Amino acid sequence: QVLAQTLWPRRAFSLMFVVFGGIALALASLGLFAVTAYAVSQRTREIGVRMALGAPARQVWWLVLRRTLFQVGLGLAVGACGAFVVGRLLRTWLVQTSPTDLATFLAVAAILVAVSLAAAFVPARRATRIDPLAALRCE
Repeated sequence: QVLAQTLWPRRAFSLMFVVFGGIALALASLGLFAVTAYAVSQRTREIGVRMALGAPARQVWWLVLRRTLFQVGLGLAVGACGAFVVGRLLRTWLVQTSPTDLATFLAVAAILVAVSLAAAFVPARRATRIDPLAALRCE
């Protein structure tokens, strides 16, 4: 019982970090989806011209995903630096892991890349289905 009382603050903070991390991941994926969808809508005319000139759907798909992957790569680089600094500050709270645990950093990066690709899927698919004539007519 004494052990449970002494570990309670650490468990509470750990649970709080997990909940806030999940919320942050959901907000990041929603934001990435919105930015990608907006970028595709702004480039409708360009994508229409590319498709009218014979660009295959795969090339348009890659055009959208390349921009998303660039944004995610930049965010991961900045986030990894921030996580490294915060990990050093929270060293006393970490149990059985180091603040520079490579496996944790790689797992989080893989999850973020997977979530960002899922968030970019709908705008990329929408971009491949743009009618070139309708895209050239819109203002």
